[in-house]
Amino acid sequence: MTASRAKVEPVTCLGCGCVCDDVNVQVSDGRIVAVTPECPVARTWFGDGSVPERVLRDGAAAELSDALTEAAALLTHSAGRVLVYLAPELSTQAQRTALALADLLRARVDSATSEPAAAGLLAAQRRGRATATLGEIRNRADVLLFWGVDPTTRYPRYLSRYALDPEGSHVPGGRRGRKVISVHVGEARGPAGAELEVTLDPADEIGALSVMRATVLGNALDPLPPALQGAARAAGELLSARYAVLVHEAEPSRLTPDPFRAEGLIALVQALNGPTRAALSSLRAGGNRSGAESVLTWQTGYPLAVDFAAGFPRYTPSTRGLASAGAGVTAVLIAGNTAGLGADASATLGRVPTVVIGPRASEAPFTARVAIDTGVAGIHEAGIAYRMDEMPLPLRPPLSGRRSAAGTLEALLTVVHQRLRERST
Repeated sequence: MTASRAKVEPVTCLGCGCVCDDVNVQVSDGRIVAVTPECPVARTWFGDGSVPERVLRDGAAAELSDALTEAAALLTHSAGRVLVYLAPELSTQAQRTALALADLLRARVDSATSEPAAAGLLAAQRRGRATATLGEIRNRADVLLFWGVDPTTRYPRYLSRYALDPEGSHVPGGRRGRKVISVHVGEARGPAGAELEVTLDPADEIGALSVMRATVLGNALDPLPPALQGAARAAGELLSARYAVLVHEAEPSRLTPDPFRAEGLIALVQALNGPTRAALSSLRAGGNRSGAESVLTWQTGYPLAVDFAAGFPRYTPSTRGLASAGAGVTAVLIAGNTAGLGADASATLGRVPTVVIGPRASEAPFTARVAIDTGVAGIHEAGIAYRMDEMPLPLRPPLSGRRSAAGTLEALLTVVHQRLRERST
């Protein structure tokens, strides 16, 4: 028998926040067999495209209609005490439907990014944020400062597509026309081969950011200790830029950053926008995590921790994430992939009746009351997803025939709406 083989291009990859939309995927007999250009994160994320297709009630196989009825009964019974959690691997359309369910159920709603990204999001709300699209960075940035991060491992194509190597409309020389400053903070290393390298002890990090901001603002400084003199030189290089970009990691890592790092970088970029132009580029993970924040923002005005209990959206960032499931929440709806949940979150969900709808729902690390497997956005499901710079991009799935997350959530929304209407009459 001859295997059927097809090439699908361009496909959008959600393996990391770069959301590269130039990927070529080879499919043979319903499985992904090759992904180009070569990228280890993309290859891992696509895998062979296999996902489970089960529907479970209390761990036993069930019909989809029965599972949706059970889920609707649980959620409507707990209306006003429900947490809706937007996990990764969903299209924006599916996230929007999950948010409609939260509104209908007067639920709290939160996302997988609220806890790890909260420091940067809250700092941006306090101070504002000067940022740019990756296309603008590609075309204009002539000085790039990497603050304690080398994108090569977690965002393999960031440097080659956007921030360092490519020729830009205002940087025709590509890498030769750009200056790189690499700031190492303890074990958090910047990229190798920079024109200027600055090494900081973590205890000096915020002091260094303050020195750089003061230098940019033209403030007179007393003689600096040796540990901070490199920071002053880096500020001088940034002042020489036509367009400076500061790149930092906005996702959790093995090395916990100083909680004031994001605010310090935001303040430095704002100061640079006096004498020159500058932007902050925050490296974000994939799975359309940024899409969850965008959907929440354009639907409610807030990027995380929204509470519909009063009948309208209220902002409650002090009680964010799955940790809030232990405070008056009697049912949880998780829309998306639970693979990234930590041990504490899984233990919490093991104590609360939970409905999971999304990719690999049946493999959740706790026993869900209802689990409905769906395809993965970008691999099996079309729609829209957001890049790390909040640019929406279309998804062109290379595989088909799996249950749709957006369609399943729409079906649940219909049943929930019907049950609530029956209760009110």
